[in-house]
Amino acid sequence: MKPRQQRALWIVLTVFLAGAGTAMTLNAFQDNMLYFHSPADIVGTELEHSTRPFRLGGLVEQGSYSATGVSHRFQVTDGAKILAVHYTGLMPALFREGQGVIAEGHMEKGVFVANKILAKHDETYMPPEVAKALKEQGHWKQNQEEYKP
Repeated sequence: MKPRQQRALWIVLTVFLAGAGTAMTLNAFQDNMLYFHSPADIVGTELEHSTRPFRLGGLVEQGSYSATGVSHRFQVTDGAKILAVHYTGLMPALFREGQGVIAEGHMEKGVFVANKILAKHDETYMPPEVAKALKEQGHWKQNQEEYKP
């Protein structure tokens, strides 16, 4: 094999390996990404029956919170749909009805089973994704501000 052919082979092999490595990295990110969804994105869709983990965001429905020890049940709404949530663990200090919440978990028999409730920075914090969903549904409170780092 001539030196020119060897160089061309090495270049093709290098490009192929770099492409394969990039494809595997992007695939790994895709599998581990937790997407944010509002209740309207979940209720009545295939996500309602999915066991894949994702993030749920919205407002805690007034009058829906109940707790027994460290087992918590409440409903999250985006103004259009309501979704029941079950969480076992300690709640963030700023968790309350009528406030925004982000929960990480999965669906189980029509109920969102959360394994993490994300804490808010302060009483006026609203994640941009939740704020956008609430604005789209017409339930945005004018005194709420989005967090800007």
